Amino acid sequence: MKSIYFSLSLLLLVNISFAQLNTNNKELSSVKVRTLDGKEIDIKTYVKTGKITIISFWATWCSPCKKELDNMNPLLDDWKKKYNVDMIAVSIDNSQNAQNVKPLVKGKNWDFDVLLDVNGDTKRTFNYNTIPFTVLVNKDKKIVYQHSGYVEGDENHLEEEIKKISK
Repeated sequence: MKSIYFSLSLLLLVNISFAQLNTNNKELSSVKVRTLDGKEIDIKTYVKTGKITIISFWATWCSPCKKELDNMNPLLDDWKKKYNVDMIAVSIDNSQNAQNVKPLVKGKNWDFDVLLDVNGDTKRTFNYNTIPFTVLVNKDKKIVYQHSGYVEGDENHLEEEIKKISK
């Protein structure tokens, strides 16, 4: 039993490490998502040139996802002032669960845009398997950092990555 836990832990660690290292200033891809009001938009055009953008992929049923967003929300105003940062949270809830997104967001009072990907198109485009999955996009719309999973304090590491590209 211990060897199964060890193997699963090692697999998760390798997956997280690979996700963090495999960025290499990759151009932000085009993928269609929807606003909470149902308007179709393209993430690539939604992200503004000249701004650093955090994109967090999450779901209403994912406790670590909600914890990450809850912990980043109060930091966002400061990050906007210091680093010219925008943040977008993309829910990957399927069409059955998507109805839960808007009430949850309203109850949380999150101060960032929330979009919907009910078809799983972002999973294929950004090639992630685990949520939360966080992507950092530089001012030229290139992915410079990505991270899978969440543990308390990851937002501090994210801020360090933001600092590096804000100059």
